[in-house]
Amino acid sequence: EKLAATLEAAGIDVLLDDRDERAGVKFKDADLVGIPYRLTVGKKAAAGQVELVSRATSTTADVAIDQVVHELKTRIAEENLLETVAG
Repeated sequence: EKLAATLEAAGIDVLLDDRDERAGVKFKDADLVGIPYRLTVGKKAAAGQVELVSRATSTTADVAIDQVVHELKTRIAEENLLETVAG
């Protein structure tokens, strides 16, 4: 919840899926809705890492929690730049 609040404060739209469902169900639903980036807060959170998954490129990266805002803003800016150049 704290990470979601931090992302929202940085101007990033957030959908926090805190349902009592298995992770696979949540991941599938995020893909069906078309969520472009998924942050998974799991076991690595204790070590200060979250998993960042890009739907468009199907890539996964471990990102330090304190770098998540910067990483997402960078990826979103690059995505917007590519859309502007291509469009």
